[in-house]
Amino acid sequence: MSSAVRNLEPKSLWNHFADLNEVPRASKKEERVIAFAKKFGESLGLETLVDEVGNVIIKKPASAGMESRCTVVLQSHLDMVHQKNSDTNFDFDTEGIKMMVEGDWVKAEGTTLGADNGIGVASIMALLASDDIPHPPLEALFTIDEETGMTGAMGLKGGLLSGDILLNLDTEDDDELTIGCAGGIDVTATGNYKVDATPDGYRSYAISVKGLTGGHSGMDIHLGRGNANKIMNRLLMGGAETFGLRVHEIDGGGLRNAIPRESFAKVALPAEQGAAFENWVNGEAIILKAEYGTTDPDITVSIAGTDAMERVVSKDFQGKILRSLYACPNGIYRMSPDIEDLVQTSNNLARVLVKNGEYTIMCLTRSSVDSEKMDLANAIKATFELSDANVDFSGAYPGWTPKPGAPIVKVMADLYKGMFQGNAHVNACHAGLECGILGTNYPTMDMISFGPNIRGAHSPDEKVQISSVQKFWKFLLKTLEEIPSKN
Repeated sequence: MSSAVRNLEPKSLWNHFADLNEVPRASKKEERVIAFAKKFGESLGLETLVDEVGNVIIKKPASAGMESRCTVVLQSHLDMVHQKNSDTNFDFDTEGIKMMVEGDWVKAEGTTLGADNGIGVASIMALLASDDIPHPPLEALFTIDEETGMTGAMGLKGGLLSGDILLNLDTEDDDELTIGCAGGIDVTATGNYKVDATPDGYRSYAISVKGLTGGHSGMDIHLGRGNANKIMNRLLMGGAETFGLRVHEIDGGGLRNAIPRESFAKVALPAEQGAAFENWVNGEAIILKAEYGTTDPDITVSIAGTDAMERVVSKDFQGKILRSLYACPNGIYRMSPDIEDLVQTSNNLARVLVKNGEYTIMCLTRSSVDSEKMDLANAIKATFELSDANVDFSGAYPGWTPKPGAPIVKVMADLYKGMFQGNAHVNACHAGLECGILGTNYPTMDMISFGPNIRGAHSPDEKVQISSVQKFWKFLLKTLEEIPSKN
């Protein structure tokens, strides 16, 4: 499989990507990929260091004649989102990503591909390893844990880098130059609940919501894709109000920054209501298929009898938690009044786990306006406190304030127009990029983010466009050629 990828052009970039994808690199489990990056830098005889949180920095002197140019920091993150389809047999801790080429795209077999941000990492590796590409002084910054907390960027101390310009290679549309992004905060509700004995004469069922498109909870939140946790809760509420449904357990979603694609629940209800309930769920499946036919054409809702379970969620708690989940904001909260088509504030109801007397609800709230981010987070907090939950805020990170007048923005916008006969979209995005955090310790560094076309990031549908990688690579090389001299 990877041999087809290794034969793609530019071969150096794709071979480094294939090498990287052989290394398991889940967020917060980056020990192997840190060692991989460190060994790579040292094998080239370049100055290489690992800071106290695990970021890897590799420095390469300028090529001949470019010593007076501004130093450029090339930045990407080492970790990747580990997601797979429920029917895919794959162990992220021990296996390398199984890649395949389909037309103009590279994708994986039932798992995330790791193009986010592996293509950026591989591009930097190709530049570091080259001996014939003109470039200014380079500082490669490989950060860790971008996907689940940005702790690498947060832990990077001032003084380790001397760059004047930072090129972040973590954007997913090849016609965009991103100069600003949203900040975020994790909102987590937890608690315990009482259980009741399953009433006599009740029959148990398993309900599943599967096949949703999912995607990146920042970059894709404006697309209106279904959230499996919200859809499941809709079914459970309807079942409770109409058929006396009682919940055994709920297990939906996964990572905070991925729109939930699947949710599973086990429930019980009076046996005499069974046939009517099954017909109702099948009817709701048809309604949901119509509602989400455009955004989630493969959505499936299924119901089947299952082994009886001894306990159900107490009726009091069930009423509170289902109503809180119904009330929890999800999706776009507010569009920017200042930047056209920019989502300003949103929330992703990412994870719902109700099982064995304990529950956890996880959300990721984003906004390019910090005060509005906290206002929405507090609204979510209040919603779950009505269910007597303990609600914590964590993982907060700042947004990145755009500087449209920065010289590197003009250089790259002009280059793009000349190379590709069209204007690049200079914009801000709703995803959480590391630039805002890095800027806290490097406030004078001008920053810009760009990358190739990646679709379905954070989901098993993730894929990267081959021709777009080639376009991005040419643009990156030309940008390095045109980096201005220091004043």
